[in-house]
Amino acid sequence: MTRLPPRLTGVVRIEVWSDVVCPWCYIGKRRLETALERFPHRDQVEVVWRSYQLDPSIPEGETHPTLPALAAKYGRSVEDVRAMMRHVEETAAAEGLHYDLADGTSGNTLLAHELLHLAAEHGLQGRVKERLLHAHFEEARSVFDVDSLVALAVEVGLDGAEVRAALGDSRYRPAVHADVRTAQALGATGVPFFVVDRKYGAAGAQPADLLLQLLERAWAEANPLVTVPAAEGCADDSCAV
Repeated sequence: MTRLPPRLTGVVRIEVWSDVVCPWCYIGKRRLETALERFPHRDQVEVVWRSYQLDPSIPEGETHPTLPALAAKYGRSVEDVRAMMRHVEETAAAEGLHYDLADGTSGNTLLAHELLHLAAEHGLQGRVKERLLHAHFEEARSVFDVDSLVALAVEVGLDGAEVRAALGDSRYRPAVHADVRTAQALGATGVPFFVVDRKYGAAGAQPADLLLQLLERAWAEANPLVTVPAAEGCADDSCAV
């Protein structure tokens, strides 16, 4: 696993299993950000992005158009899948995202997840996650090969030579596989999958309101109110004088 600092007392940790080619994962990320904006203790929440591959069977280095591949996978017509994609695009637009799923490309995302583990050790995981999602869904840029990933990582502030070396020797591959095994052990059957303090889980691109409720509950448990013995006072609608 990637070496992360231990969670500090009173800090809420939310782990999100997702893939960088999952349209609902980007939507879920935006909804989480909305929840965090409304959470008064935002500065004491740690977000950790965990690895999950939607289709690890795609050979590394190969890419293909997403639309016909999904139609074949689910035994649906291209037009049926295109209509499904339009629904997702409309949902994404409500979160400020601009998709063109019908013209998208799919590939193996293992290298992208390895990059995210490297970024975590430099404190840049959140920025790299956003950059990869934005590149794939809104810029039609590749997130499947070393050269493309190095270029994107450099934009965010990572050292290109270090990224190329890490992706070349696969040093973070065991961490990616460990994330996938943990997701399975926790009962994840799809993504995004949100886990708060390893106590509360929520599958799918949950509404911001629900994610906010999970944060509030976890915060209350991590920061219980400490009271001193009661003194004289008023109760209900009466007050003895």
